[in-house]
Amino acid sequence: MNVRMWVGTLASMIIAPALSAQIGHVPQSSPYIDLEFRQEFTVFGGYYNAGSDKAGVAPGNGPMLGARYDLRIGGPASLTTKFQYVSSSRTIIDPRRPEETRVVEANASWPLYLMDVGVSVNLTGQRSYRRIVPFVNGGIGVATDFKSGADVGAWRFGTPFAFNLGGGVKWVSSGNLQFRADFSDQLYQIKYPNSYYVPASDGSVVLTQRQSTSDWTNNLGFSFGVSYLFFR
Repeated sequence: MNVRMWVGTLASMIIAPALSAQIGHVPQSSPYIDLEFRQEFTVFGGYYNAGSDKAGVAPGNGPMLGARYDLRIGGPASLTTKFQYVSSSRTIIDPRRPEETRVVEANASWPLYLMDVGVSVNLTGQRSYRRIVPFVNGGIGVATDFKSGADVGAWRFGTPFAFNLGGGVKWVSSGNLQFRADFSDQLYQIKYPNSYYVPASDGSVVLTQRQSTSDWTNNLGFSFGVSYLFFR
């Protein structure tokens, strides 16, 4: 096979897949629409379903509000930054007390704040299919309760690293608005103080010596948001 035939064969292999998505559709009636805007700002609300820890003292479920900013960095990928506020509560215990009276407050207000950066990838490339864009994303950040000290039982949430994975779907309008539904899994570590392993006056303990001093918890979030698209 000569060089000209090699070039022709290679060109057909590259061009044919690109054209196949458009077969049967003239440009005006194609279900694919290019995504023209490079930046997105989104406000969202939803629900945070916190994972359980073995001591039962970590912040729990609650409604959440947040905002995110997306900047396209190439092809279907965007750099994302996100901030979330979770209106959660938790159980405060005093491990020095007997088991029957150990709970100090069963439903203490304990808001959480989550901040992260990551990458989001559109599964339909840099275009929508019938104005729908499924995506996946992942990132790393921190979770915090912005409390400097420990509670009466010497427990504190602190500011652990938080890893997240998720995905969802976006619906792109013909203008500057976009609507999206997201789900995510925030993974962070809950640590326990030494006091949880010391017997109380009745001989009971919060955690036994055989149990680890930390827990990794999966915390699921579900949200709906409205985005403003700008800068082509």
